[in-house]
Amino acid sequence: MRYADIERALWGTGLICRGGFHPGPDDAVPEPSGIVNSVVIVGNAGGAMWAAFSRSLEYEAAAPGDHPLNAWTERTLGDIAARLGCDVVFPFGGPPYHPFQQWAQRADSVFTSPIGPLIHGVYGLWHAYRGAFLIGESIALPRPAFAERPCDTCKDRPCLASCPVDAFGGHGYDVPRCVDHIGGVGGSECIDYGCAARRACPVGQVYTYQPDQAAFHQRHFLRTNRTSDDREPGF
Repeated sequence: MRYADIERALWGTGLICRGGFHPGPDDAVPEPSGIVNSVVIVGNAGGAMWAAFSRSLEYEAAAPGDHPLNAWTERTLGDIAARLGCDVVFPFGGPPYHPFQQWAQRADSVFTSPIGPLIHGVYGLWHAYRGAFLIGESIALPRPAFAERPCDTCKDRPCLASCPVDAFGGHGYDVPRCVDHIGGVGGSECIDYGCAARRACPVGQVYTYQPDQAAFHQRHFLRTNRTSDDREPGF
């Protein structure tokens, strides 16, 4: 198997290879079918995945409370893994959860941003990780680009000043404050267009999620983080 074979297998899904690594004992890579010598991360950037997913049966038939993106991802990557003859694991479905953030930093040049999510020098904050192929053989993998953390040369850091309720700062990310805002009367812009702090980042603006994709993710975030009985029912 070659890295290029995996790239070709993903054509038409909107998903892309996000690098890979040869795991060691500290990487906590599971071995469901035997020794794993290569891990290839799969994810998305921008809107290509949305174009494929939003036409899927999972999206069309989703019931309230479902997470159709997870179901679509499991089916899509599961089918590809079967064709490639390898295993696949996902960042969801726990606990316990696989350390995808750690793996991503082994596989590619991504860095922790001031608001938390990993930032990429090209995609900015508009990317995510959907799965990882676990491969028994040792395959040649691309080297991560030797890029600097984009935030280190960003003087203004607009991400930290753009949240309407100051959910980011020295105290870390205040999830309850964020959830209260986007679930309330004044939170429609953050729901319909995506996180204001994320949108303020100047890196990767051409990959910004379009409103339908942004709203899908925000509504899922709101639904899974609401805990108080006196709030409106989730989307």
